[in-house]
Amino acid sequence: MAEEEGDKLLRKIADAFKGLAATVNSETSEVEVALFAHACSLVSPLFGCLGIAFKFAEMDYVAKVDDLAVASKSIVTLQALLQTDIEGNCVRKAGSHSRNLLRVKRGLDMVKVLFEQILATEGNSLKDPASKAYAQVFAPHHGWAIRKAVAAGMYALPTKSQLLKKLNEDEASARIQMQSYVATSAPVIFYIDKLFLSRELGIDW
Repeated sequence: MAEEEGDKLLRKIADAFKGLAATVNSETSEVEVALFAHACSLVSPLFGCLGIAFKFAEMDYVAKVDDLAVASKSIVTLQALLQTDIEGNCVRKAGSHSRNLLRVKRGLDMVKVLFEQILATEGNSLKDPASKAYAQVFAPHHGWAIRKAVAAGMYALPTKSQLLKKLNEDEASARIQMQSYVATSAPVIFYIDKLFLSRELGIDW
């Protein structure tokens, strides 16, 4: 990874979600699929940095973000994306853009909870923060086999200092960028939930 200050991954993620949050909070403009997919693609390497426990999440998340990036070539906004699937009667169909959007949102939520837990936890271990984030966001949607594999993988997590080294960050700068992502991803996640709930589609499938 480049050593340039501006090229640090956490800063790129924080800046991208600052932009998305500003759009959501303005309530006058809709979120563009292309900008959303780009911001989400910046988050992808984080799953890889967490090792084998989150390998399934990385593969699933990357595939879903790629689908949204392709969709952005013909669909401009997230609202239009959902509406297109509603009209095509395929919202809940495996592989639909709407279903993939919901899965990507879950990935963003997992990282938000992970960062919240890292910021609130003393020490160098990521096991508690990662376990809590997984239990809160992903576990309710996973079968026994995946939950068991993830639990085993938790013992192979990097330490916090190893993670920061992979991300080319020191603790002080990492805290700032993590706090920024927690604050700015929250309204974006809420916005996506609202897109589904306002259409009575639910968000737990």
